[in-house]
Amino acid sequence: MTDMAMKASWSEQLRRDPAVGAALVVFAGSAATILGAWYFQYVLGLAPCPLCLEERVPYYIVTALSLALAIAAIVRAPRPLIIVALLAIIAAMLASAALGAYHAGVEWRWWPGPTDCSGPISDFTAKPLLDQLRTMRIVRCDEAAWRFLGLSLAGYNALISLALAGVAAFGLAARKDRN
Repeated sequence: MTDMAMKASWSEQLRRDPAVGAALVVFAGSAATILGAWYFQYVLGLAPCPLCLEERVPYYIVTALSLALAIAAIVRAPRPLIIVALLAIIAAMLASAALGAYHAGVEWRWWPGPTDCSGPISDFTAKPLLDQLRTMRIVRCDEAAWRFLGLSLAGYNALISLALAGVAAFGLAARKDRN
């Protein structure tokens, strides 16, 4: 198969089934988001708080699901399977957006966060416990480690999640129009 024929078949596949394009965009976006989070953590040294780690879970799921969806759509899996996968991606990304918005609100002190990473630190008097606490680095959920244009990573997570949910919704709506 020549390069021209291969390019034509991919572009034809994307035109014929918008779920393929949507799944590939969601895959690329979710994988890039996780890679970005790892970059901030391992290269820039910004340790994630417990909420940050929870915000990554939907991306792990959606990255794998969107790749599987793209493959399923390419091999023409049953329509209900494609629809359920797109709905699952939409639900996961909306949940991720809600968690990101909640975390951003905690950082802006609009509402209290979880007590394990943003509550008051109790006064312990046991010497071994105090020694252990002194050497431990606690990453707080209510302090943004990084901001750009006024938004923290949690804020950007909310925006990216909404965008990816929108892409999946577009793929779903365009798929329904075609069938």
